Amino acid sequence: MFRRVIAACWLALLLPGLVHATAVTATLDRSSVQLGDTVTLSLQVSGSSSGVQMPDLQALQQDFDILGSSQNSSLSVVNGRTTSSLTFGVVLRPRHEGTLQIPALSLAGGMTQPLQLVVAPPDPAAAAAGRKDLFMEAELQPQQAWVGQQLSYVVRLFYASNVTSGAISTPPVAGVELNQIGNDLSYDSVRGGRTYHVIERRFALIPQRAGQLEIPAASFQGQAIDPNDPNSFFGAGSTVSATAPPLSLEVQAAPASWGGDAWLPARALSLTLDGWPAAQDKVRVGQPLNLTMDLQATGLSFDTLPALSMPALDGARVYPDQPVTSNRVDGRWLVGRRQQAFAIVPERAGTLTIPATTLKWWNVLTQQVEVAQIPAHSLTVLPATGGAPAAAVSAAAPASAAPPASNTPPPATATPPWRWIALSSMGLWLLSALAWWLWRRRRPGADAPHAPAAPAATARQLQLAFFAAARGDDVPAQIRCLLAWARAERPSIQHLGELVQALDDARQRAAIDTLQQRHYAAAPHAAATDLADVFKRGFSWRAPASGDPAPDLPPLYPFKLH
Repeated sequence: MFRRVIAACWLALLLPGLVHATAVTATLDRSSVQLGDTVTLSLQVSGSSSGVQMPDLQALQQDFDILGSSQNSSLSVVNGRTTSSLTFGVVLRPRHEGTLQIPALSLAGGMTQPLQLVVAPPDPAAAAAGRKDLFMEAELQPQQAWVGQQLSYVVRLFYASNVTSGAISTPPVAGVELNQIGNDLSYDSVRGGRTYHVIERRFALIPQRAGQLEIPAASFQGQAIDPNDPNSFFGAGSTVSATAPPLSLEVQAAPASWGGDAWLPARALSLTLDGWPAAQDKVRVGQPLNLTMDLQATGLSFDTLPALSMPALDGARVYPDQPVTSNRVDGRWLVGRRQQAFAIVPERAGTLTIPATTLKWWNVLTQQVEVAQIPAHSLTVLPATGGAPAAAVSAAAPASAAPPASNTPPPATATPPWRWIALSSMGLWLLSALAWWLWRRRRPGADAPHAPAAPAATARQLQLAFFAAARGDDVPAQIRCLLAWARAERPSIQHLGELVQALDDARQRAAIDTLQQRHYAAAPHAAATDLADVFKRGFSWRAPASGDPAPDLPPLYPFKLH
């Protein structure tokens, strides 16, 4: 009986993990097709898939012909963790035009999300091509474009013969950035009453200048085998080729009224700032607040997005982390992303306000100016947690814990042992403090007279103080001394991020990045840099370019602050 109870308890503990270990998803290889094309519906089970069967597809037969299905399982081990998945592939052919619904399907005890498929009427020009064994199509969306806007350029190869090899080539286009996105798609399509195999290749096309854009014809050349040719048994074949039609469109320049802001023509754009404290927007002096700014844009690569930054704050220091950038593909469109983490350290109690940040961008879908905004945010900064109250409690603790007075004095040998332990610990602490003080006195430059106040220190004295800190392992002291030295020469420098922007020497900028990683980026094992050697000749200040503001002014930020 006892064993049964234990087994039931273990089952109750493991059951939630088993339930959450299985996830089901449904995806289509394309979101829009022409009538006569086929589309593949993928149903994936991630996690435990033992005994999972193909779901009931009867709900699809009203709008689709089910041409076939396949099943594929995979198992991977990453960092000792084993993951498995099972994928069902279902080939569908739409029965009519319109927006067709793929309902939620029951799979592995869960439900997939519903999907939509847009089915367009067949292209009349494609019916004439249906008499050929091999032909190509090209498509460019949208039909009007702006400089810097991503366009979707798609090339399709249709073949009804036994093509054994070949390659699709796209000639370079002057003034255009052209890159393939995703992998080639394979499916079947009906053109002029004839079934073809189709290879579809997608490109991200980004015009770099305004004017008439001419896209030359893409081409295919390969080998095909004729089943009626007796020599085909021995591998002999004939050369086949096809050409897609050339395309053209007019590219517009950015509106003259746009101004000096970064030109961002996107299909969608979002700007967020996360990481606010959960405790009623309250922080303490000296307690780092880690915020992450995130910028995502559909139809733009990350390298076209502006760098993220935060202005100097009244009452706090801002320490930026290394930026994180990436691109991903959403159907036909690139989605660029920039992330920037900031460590904000309040310096005094009161109210700390993070000002609003705005970013203007051009919506290519609505042809209108839009503004992404992070609202202003105010925090309550509490005083730092002091040691005086804790010391008072510690001092009061022995008195309150003392035993009641007795008329009979205790013998001399009744002294509690913890009292001697406390006295020994206190003595060891005093000896350690004395040894540390003597070690500091013997360090180079330690005998130099201390300045009565920080403002009275010269740049040379601050430089020597930094070199002394650089020879040690106290990273916060190195940062304080480096900033103090920099401010003595450039009073406008507020934090290490501004110091990096003001320096021209790549070694000095890299050394500061490493210093920030060791302090704020949770990288305790980052390789230390010989700071004294990197800065032994002083700061290598960046010379201001013609038309730049004076070097004492703070740098401009990519966003407008309101």
